[in-house]
Amino acid sequence: MVAGELVQPEHARAETPGAPDGVASIAAAAAAAAASAGGNIKARELQRNGPAAPDPDQYAVLASGDAEAAYRLKGLDTRALEQEIPPDEREAMLPKEGAGGDGGGDGGGGEGQEERSLETRLYRRRFAVLGVFSLYSLVNAFQWIQYSIITDVFSGYYGVTGGQVDWLSIVYMAAYVPLIFPATWLLDRKGLRLTALLGAGLNCLGAWVKCASVGRHLFGVTVLAQVVCAVAQVFILGLPSRVASVWFGPKEVSTACATAVLGNQLGTAIGFLLPPVLVPNTPDDPDLMGHNIKIMFYGIAVISSVLFVLTVIIIKDRPELPPSHAQAVLPDLPPEDYSYRQSMVNLFQNKAFLLLLISYGIMTGSFYSVSTLLNQIIMACYEQQGVNAGRIGLTLVVAGMVGSIICGLWLDYTKTYKMTTLIVYILSFLGMVIFTFTLDLNNIYLVFFTAGVLGFFMTGYLPLGFEFGVEITYPESEGTSSGLLNAFAQIFGIIFTLIQGRLTTDYRPLVGNLFLCAWIFLGILLTAQIKSELKRHNINIRADGKQPLPTECPEEGSTKETTLGAKLENSISFSHETSV
Repeated sequence: MVAGELVQPEHARAETPGAPDGVASIAAAAAAAAASAGGNIKARELQRNGPAAPDPDQYAVLASGDAEAAYRLKGLDTRALEQEIPPDEREAMLPKEGAGGDGGGDGGGGEGQEERSLETRLYRRRFAVLGVFSLYSLVNAFQWIQYSIITDVFSGYYGVTGGQVDWLSIVYMAAYVPLIFPATWLLDRKGLRLTALLGAGLNCLGAWVKCASVGRHLFGVTVLAQVVCAVAQVFILGLPSRVASVWFGPKEVSTACATAVLGNQLGTAIGFLLPPVLVPNTPDDPDLMGHNIKIMFYGIAVISSVLFVLTVIIIKDRPELPPSHAQAVLPDLPPEDYSYRQSMVNLFQNKAFLLLLISYGIMTGSFYSVSTLLNQIIMACYEQQGVNAGRIGLTLVVAGMVGSIICGLWLDYTKTYKMTTLIVYILSFLGMVIFTFTLDLNNIYLVFFTAGVLGFFMTGYLPLGFEFGVEITYPESEGTSSGLLNAFAQIFGIIFTLIQGRLTTDYRPLVGNLFLCAWIFLGILLTAQIKSELKRHNINIRADGKQPLPTECPEEGSTKETTLGAKLENSISFSHETSV
């Protein structure tokens, strides 16, 4: 009996002048019990102001000396008290498991409700979402590299310089930097579906505009089409970590992110392979060249249209139930309660994330520069090897795809984010050094091998940076952290492409590659300074009943308020690296 357990504290007993002890006890018990329940306003007033005068009939019964009648009266009052307390408040008054008392099975109503609210589930639809996103990301990456890998063809067809053709790739990087902030704001406020529709739709639109640019005097139209595709990229590059986080479980999230990034890499690989085959350099027959360009453009436009329709049908913001406890504990706040500005402030106050921003920008910017200038680098050392330049690019990216998947599986198994990132960074530096000093040895097959080694580690680093960024910035939005990482990558990509291109043209490829080697070495030093806090991972392992490893410098007794409304207790320490 709830009331029976609460008629014990002496300080809750109210004294009413002239009232028998039995009636006063009943009244005091009513006030104390109802006030403890927290929801009965009348009871609070009763305890604060004192009980009202008992009914005269109650005096008569108690004064008559009839013990049996008095007992029945007290029982009726007790049952009435229990009926006044709402059922959910009575459950709240019962002892919960782990909070004192024996915590029986029927006494955990609040805990059961919490468990239901943290229910997780994996849906088969997640594979379709991942597949559609990866495919239209593939097409967008293909359209990025399709010009620069056959620079000599397009410069001859449109009558422009090689530097102007390079800008058709650089525009992807230039458009991303100013547009990433509204794009990540849109992702956080409107969700995954609308962002995906914009990415797939603009990608499709740009592909059809390119079909109208087939004409030797229409270089401006193809520039416009490439700008549209570059804007589409803004709504694509930041989504891999968001797709992985909201659709995939904790044991597969890194692999899912790597797969989403792999789609973009595969598009780059196909972009290296197909254009030299579809559009061979035929300077003596410009009509045939234009026909081949038209076939390539129309093929991409049709594929983009199909993928846009699939995006409309398949991609949703999130599943009905979250896939992990890390997603379940994030409050579902209305958009007006979300502060995008505060989220940015939190990210830029995170020293570990700032170091990752610069190191990620250096590595990914180096990859963008090498990819954009690969045709010029190879042709400077091996004349008449334009087709092989595309094949070398294919080797570089395909090896990177394998590296991405292996790194993703390794992270899902070990969760050693910083160690893996640092090792891959060091091996990328060694790969770049080997590629640089073996490029002009007059052995094209050796270049294939060294490019594969470079790509395995350099391209394999891309999903590592995304996942590492999400871990050290949780519970901030995955789209915002990934968008900032990509923005820095584009900035460094533009700078590196322009400087390396000039060094390659004015001197030789060796000088341009050494320039990148120096920057990658700096990235190693910055990565070594990152302090790893696996915040998202520890939410999941605590939900599984495990304990996270202690941090190096825990701050006891403080909390951190995030823009998503969740509080992270620093006294519950986050592990820097968790081993198996």
